[in-house]
Amino acid sequence: MSSLGWIDFDQAERDRMQRVLAFFQDRESRDELGLGAVRDSIADHLFPGTSTIQTRLRYMLFIPWLFQRIETRTGPEEQLRREARALEIGLIGALKAGGETDGVIGGRAGASLQRLPSLAYWAGLGAWGIRSFPGSPESYFASVGAGRRRAPLREGDDTSAGRAHSLFWNPCLPPEPEMLLERTDFGLTEEEGAFIVDRLVCNQPAALLTLLARERSHAKAEYIWMHPGLAAFPRETRRLVEHARIFSGLMHGAALLYNLSLSELRKHEEWTELYRRELARWSADLEVATLRAWSLPDFWECIAHLAHFLQPAARSFVTQWLQLVLDGPRKVAGSAPARRLVELRERRLKRAQSRFANRSALDRWRGASGAQRLRFRWPQARTYLRDLADAK
Repeated sequence: MSSLGWIDFDQAERDRMQRVLAFFQDRESRDELGLGAVRDSIADHLFPGTSTIQTRLRYMLFIPWLFQRIETRTGPEEQLRREARALEIGLIGALKAGGETDGVIGGRAGASLQRLPSLAYWAGLGAWGIRSFPGSPESYFASVGAGRRRAPLREGDDTSAGRAHSLFWNPCLPPEPEMLLERTDFGLTEEEGAFIVDRLVCNQPAALLTLLARERSHAKAEYIWMHPGLAAFPRETRRLVEHARIFSGLMHGAALLYNLSLSELRKHEEWTELYRRELARWSADLEVATLRAWSLPDFWECIAHLAHFLQPAARSFVTQWLQLVLDGPRKVAGSAPARRLVELRERRLKRAQSRFANRSALDRWRGASGAQRLRFRWPQARTYLRDLADAK
């Protein structure tokens, strides 16, 4: 595991290192220009059930295994909630004891962890059909606390372990491994991997994630459109991936211009120079001919998703930005209309907390906000596919 450190000599050195750290800490999930619904619509088509705060695939099994433990107990809802939290915190130590360092949720926070793994994975557990219970975590604990927690035991179940077949989880869930809370790791067994693939096939048959999971395909491509098997993807999937590629490249320029404008407002010369270079590189790499041939109506139709409403203002922003870019991508950095479009978009979204209007918010800015190209949760999917490929 790599680390980064420096000797705190002076303010200039501190500023330089803050910029570097800001880039390391930047997250795709930062939605400074209100494009989150567009980004998530594409991601949910390609990689449903994933999120940017998820880490490793076996959490999809850890959560039901841990929660099944409290389903055999009695007590008020709050007590069950506390017990479930204690189990999730206990998992941190078990993973560390098993030698895991990468992807352990709460690895640093320990018992003070605020966002538990169950919250990060709850929606995905439902989307993949691992969770049968249709409600929220809050309603889950209420249901367990009310005593609606057991279904008839299946023939051959080991009742001595105190386990009852749960109404809340898929009945084919693999058995909990021994010593789960003493020593465990992220390695999947073949049975566990097969179960996850089966859930995806049954519940997300059209998703690219399912196709790649069935093939146990693992690629190190930085973006999904760089996947070596792209040509073999289904036609509609290739269409969506191509739209994602074009949109990601197009809107990266808007994100860079936003960061450049803030750097200038902060009068931070190094950040300003950095973003000017990045914008120059972006404009040089932009496929203008592809953009001119790109169909926005087809894009909106292709990415439409029941879970996400694309606001007219977001559509308008994308349309206007596209036109400004087509007028001359190399002029974007110095374009008053382009700068005004980005600034007005951020002001309308953040209102009083806009960094263009709120000096305190600007002073707290660390030098990078949503400056990376959109990847539509491919990094999370790529990690999951690697975990599946390594199942033993």
